[in-house]
Amino acid sequence: MMEFGRAFRVALFGSSHGPEVGATISGVPVGTPIDRDALQADLDRRRPVGRRLATRRREPDALVIDSGVVEGRATGEPIRLHVANVDVRRAGYDEYRIRPRPGHADYPARIRFGADADLSGGGIFSGRMTVGLVAAGSIAGTLLRGRGIESVAFTRSLGGIESPVPDDRPLEEIRRAAAANEVGAVDPDDAAAMERRIGSVRRTGDSLGGVVECRTIGLPVGVGEPFFDSIESEIAHLAFAVPAVKGIEFGSGFRAAQMRGSEHNDAFYWSGGKVSTRTNHAGGILGGLSTGGPLVFRVAIKPTASIALPQETVDLETGAEAVIRVGGRHDPCIVPRAVVVVESVAEFALVDLMLRGGYLP
Repeated sequence: MMEFGRAFRVALFGSSHGPEVGATISGVPVGTPIDRDALQADLDRRRPVGRRLATRRREPDALVIDSGVVEGRATGEPIRLHVANVDVRRAGYDEYRIRPRPGHADYPARIRFGADADLSGGGIFSGRMTVGLVAAGSIAGTLLRGRGIESVAFTRSLGGIESPVPDDRPLEEIRRAAAANEVGAVDPDDAAAMERRIGSVRRTGDSLGGVVECRTIGLPVGVGEPFFDSIESEIAHLAFAVPAVKGIEFGSGFRAAQMRGSEHNDAFYWSGGKVSTRTNHAGGILGGLSTGGPLVFRVAIKPTASIALPQETVDLETGAEAVIRVGGRHDPCIVPRAVVVVESVAEFALVDLMLRGGYLP
């Protein structure tokens, strides 16, 4: 199932070590500006280039727009775009067909799709597939910004180091601060501590996880399609499609379970002729619909599955137990590169819902 969305539909194609990865995006309104340089800039945000603490795989990710755009504007036809896979090394992955890597999709994929399943570099289960999600999110972001809606994601925690950001911090400040370091955290001291922790864990051959937070402001009231396509449902569906995401929460999230209704309910008041709330425990969502306040959610990113330490596995041919060491080029922590992906899936989900609800042409 490589396609998602109703009004704004995205179909991913390719695989980690195949010729290319990309997406076909349908439902982009005719005449929408498609800035290739802006698209490329967003794709570059997920690349490891310039990051000392990321994978050594070096892909140029040079964007090619195959169709659906003429003279910088959407034609209304599906937009097909891709990047080539250049730095590909298939050698070494055959072993994982027989001895599946812990934490990877090798075992269930082998059972579901058979011995010929392409697991090189993770195949379709690789984070490489998020290229198409980021491209779709970049186009969706253009539509949102045209309506005064802005989204930004940042690293909220990494390896146990928490870095919360005040609710009233301007989004543009958050964006600039998060872009100023390798890990995508807003506080520079926290970012430096996170970088040191990644470096320390990398030297031991292990990996780390963390939490990415995303905030959106400017949403009109009422966006969402209850019952099954509430804002939470659509964002969560897309977020869990991102490799390594293991949890999601909106607003106060799991903390709500420890609160009383009198604490969690966000009191309404008038502000500048509009209804606002004193707090935002609901994360800008009530009944699956936007309240007009900031939309806030967080996703938990697991530690990178590929680690250099020896791990227990099984031999699917002999039935014996075995020990495996995963070689290759891997991120000791995927959180920094996931920031733009989380931001992109939020924008993708919101545009799909806004088109369906009549908030966009």
